[in-house]
Amino acid sequence: MKFNGNAWKFGADVDTDAIVPARYLNTSDPKELAKHCMEDSTNPDFMKKMKAGDIIVADKNFGCGSSREHAPIAIKAAGVSCVIAKSFARIFYRNCFNMGLPIFESSEAVDGIKEGDQIEVDAGNGVIRNLTSNKTFQATPVPPFMQELITAGGLMAYTKKKAGL
Repeated sequence: MKFNGNAWKFGADVDTDAIVPARYLNTSDPKELAKHCMEDSTNPDFMKKMKAGDIIVADKNFGCGSSREHAPIAIKAAGVSCVIAKSFARIFYRNCFNMGLPIFESSEAVDGIKEGDQIEVDAGNGVIRNLTSNKTFQATPVPPFMQELITAGGLMAYTKKKAGL
């Protein structure tokens, strides 16, 4: 599985309220949540400017704050192909896999990517290429089971597939 898109940079400690503001949590409809993705972040025009397949690149502790599933659902439904960060809040990390949102940890990649750079991520081997600067970075390996969750589309889809439903 490979992802290719433009980089959108965000800083450290982006919390789940910046990813999808609490005032929109009266719905669990992915399309509705996507409309408000990153609305309260440092780039409130993110949804107006990003294109399907683009990649969020963030500093440390991305997804901190409340442990709601709405945040990875909003990111995925917005069309973001994956998220690269120096680190993720642990509950957000697990919620991403449960919802089928690919995420990768790599401090070097975050430091070596600028907003607007064209990025390619090979999920199978964790290689991140900045096509703009022609630099390559390695992400922390994702365990095979977690890769299966992403490939299946999340925990529920994985469970249905395994149960033959």
